[in-house]
Amino acid sequence: MATPTPDNPDQFDQFDDEETEPQLGATASGRKRLFSKELRCMMYGFGDDQNPYTESVDFLEDLVIEFITETTHKAMEVGRHGRVQVEDIIFLVRKDPRKYARVKDLLTMNEELKKARKAFDEVKYVE
Repeated sequence: MATPTPDNPDQFDQFDDEETEPQLGATASGRKRLFSKELRCMMYGFGDDQNPYTESVDFLEDLVIEFITETTHKAMEVGRHGRVQVEDIIFLVRKDPRKYARVKDLLTMNEELKKARKAFDEVKYVE
């Protein structure tokens, strides 16, 4: 077996790959974790341990961020170019019954909350 020398750098290649891999739990862009707390609660609600592995939460967050990014990019291409509107999201999820139903529920709930806030503000101004 030959000893590694500076003249023969090929023998050092086996260690080069390990240095370039991103650390588990850190993102390639070094961004802050945005949904860790919520994802931990959701994972627990769906039957995971009360304190799930950080790697699992980070992996799930990467998937969520990727989904949001891809959906946003698709929505920007569908409607007015460069803008995302509610109708664009509805158009994208129209063929997935579960997503479509959830979007409709959230939009309905949002309208009900707006009406309730408006009614509450009107009562506050009358007094």
